[in-house]
Amino acid sequence: MTGTSTAVSRLRAAADGANRWVVLVVLCLSLLLVALDATVLHVAVPAVTEDLRPSAVGLLWIVDAYPLVCASLLILFGTLGDRIGRRRVLLFGYALFGVASALAATADSQGVLIAARALLGVGGAMIMPATLSILRQVFPDRRERAMAIGIWTAVAAVGAATGPVIGGFLVEHYWWGSVFLINIPLMALILPVGRWLLPESRGENDGPWDVLGALMAAAGVLGVVLGIKRIGGGEGLLNPATLAPLLAGAALLALFVRRQKRRTHPLIDIAMFSRPAFTTAVGCIVLAMLALVGLELIAVQYLQLVLDLSPLETGLRLLPLTFAAMAAGATGSYTLSRIGPRRMVGWGFVLTAASVLLLTLMGQHDRPVLLTAGFVLLGFGLQSTLFGAYESMLSEAPAERAGGAAAIGETSYQLGAGLGIALLGSVMNAAYAPGLSRVHEEGVPAAAGSAASHSLGEAYQVAGRLGGPMGDLLRNTARHAFVDGLHLTLLVSAGLLLLGALAALRLPRVMDCPEATSVCRGQAAAVPEQAAGPGVAGAPPRREPRPVPAPDAPGPGSRRVPLPSRREPAEATGSGRAAH
Repeated sequence: MTGTSTAVSRLRAAADGANRWVVLVVLCLSLLLVALDATVLHVAVPAVTEDLRPSAVGLLWIVDAYPLVCASLLILFGTLGDRIGRRRVLLFGYALFGVASALAATADSQGVLIAARALLGVGGAMIMPATLSILRQVFPDRRERAMAIGIWTAVAAVGAATGPVIGGFLVEHYWWGSVFLINIPLMALILPVGRWLLPESRGENDGPWDVLGALMAAAGVLGVVLGIKRIGGGEGLLNPATLAPLLAGAALLALFVRRQKRRTHPLIDIAMFSRPAFTTAVGCIVLAMLALVGLELIAVQYLQLVLDLSPLETGLRLLPLTFAAMAAGATGSYTLSRIGPRRMVGWGFVLTAASVLLLTLMGQHDRPVLLTAGFVLLGFGLQSTLFGAYESMLSEAPAERAGGAAAIGETSYQLGAGLGIALLGSVMNAAYAPGLSRVHEEGVPAAAGSAASHSLGEAYQVAGRLGGPMGDLLRNTARHAFVDGLHLTLLVSAGLLLLGALAALRLPRVMDCPEATSVCRGQAAAVPEQAAGPGVAGAPPRREPRPVPAPDAPGPGSRRVPLPSRREPAEATGSGRAAH
């Protein structure tokens, strides 16, 4: 027993020291599974439909239960981790995620599968904010934390993008339940390793935990996301089933904010939103995810329905986006220290907009070089934007509020995804349907044309039933209408991305680090080279910090670097950076 306790103590001590990068590996594996599960089921939907025969509403809930529950509980579990321990919440999430995966893999009815997907959402809500808040605690030095966040965001992109590839492979070679079984051995490995390696951390424990406020936030986010998803599914905004949850959710969130402002010990420090950098970073995350998820959804439909690729081939076509995102994450720390948050996020949006405009050249026929180039630029640009936004948001938040800040970031991530599907999906539908309005003039039955106007997939089904020249005519018309709608959707997305680039102008121009912990590259130019330390990326300084020369008296051989027009001590501004 003594030997075991000693070994565990050594492992935890190592996690707090040089092996914090091992902790990052564990956190990234956790996030990889959560991100993977968000998209892995998409290609398995036809197989699930054939096996379980769910109703239309049941199938919708099978797909949406996971993201809905996960998004609604992020604030609850993020702030709970600040109270009772982030490591403890994370380990509970591991266990629940494994159990729910086994339940989903063996589900024999739509009700069981929906319940299992909801439990997966609960586990995901425990895991996601905990990984980011532990990362904030383990990497107090901002340069090292920037590198860690780059890896963390790249892993999230990898999980979301490779989900269709892995799902397509498993469905083609095994059965649909296998897309959930892959979680079980990984969770069985991560749970004991996490228990040994991950350090425990908490925020402020003074005052009671606001249970009512947490439930209000959960119900409010659930209502808003549900309403947005219904709009994205083609339901009208004035439909009672859409408007009621949307208004109720917005009202609950407004009451939640009012309640937090009045409480002595709030769940979420609303004062964080008074900082332009924090608010701007959150808004940029929403805009980036709005573009990414909406474009990925439409791209998958284009690849499968217009180019007639299999699910596995579709996933493989999206791999360049994944590799580009990994490259952006791996180089993000260096880029951020060189050009600062404002330029990194802003130019990331501009690069993404350029890639979207490039993809408007897509047509009826396969152009693999064009698609690959567009996806590479898209992945690199969006990952750069997400990296800079997450790093700025987390660095603006006090360390003791890391769980709440992480929950806000992840909630904005989920809201952006829902808005992307709703907004870009609505634009797509509005552009696609008019293209089929006159097929009845060519002899196609009016009922068939009306049914085909709902979606390209349904148009193909109707065309197959019609057969002959009429079926071919309907199929070709629907394909052209879809491509025209795709071009309009891409133009709208490019406009939103350029709006994000303008919003990024409110971010800090340089990467600001307290001199007591490290000297960032954006400010090190005014410091003599010998005082800047060994120059190893992410290495904490080993000497006492030397005085930084005034801007008007730069050191020998250095060049003057413009600093922000207004700099005040962190203790005076209350920005939370003193806690870094």
